[in-house]
Amino acid sequence: MCMRNEKLLPPLGPYSHYKIAEPFVFVSGQIPQDKNGNILSGDSIEAQTELALTNLSNVLTCAGSSLDKAVKVNIYLTDYSLFDRMNAIYRKFFEAGSFPARCCVEVSGLAEGVLIEIDAVATL
Repeated sequence: MCMRNEKLLPPLGPYSHYKIAEPFVFVSGQIPQDKNGNILSGDSIEAQTELALTNLSNVLTCAGSSLDKAVKVNIYLTDYSLFDRMNAIYRKFFEAGSFPARCCVEVSGLAEGVLIEIDAVATL
């Protein structure tokens, strides 16, 4: 386990990327931020979803878990009309037949140009 490594950037605010409350790990919302700290904005929902899920996977790995152990995922979209396109990418990250429980809601107020944020709860 780690708190920081080459895959995790410093948090953008006063929060932790994850907290462990055994047997669970709670992951803060992940946005489409690249390894250099740049936030993808104005890019496609497909690119933003892939990067947000990659970041989620990296945090879970750092915490000693994985996407395969996710039990609950929350997705926040700035435009619900993007749902089907987001969902096509999302399904590539999880094994069919063992998808985690999930909700997806439309929100306002994400960072400028950010279309998606994803958080999760997983087992260790």
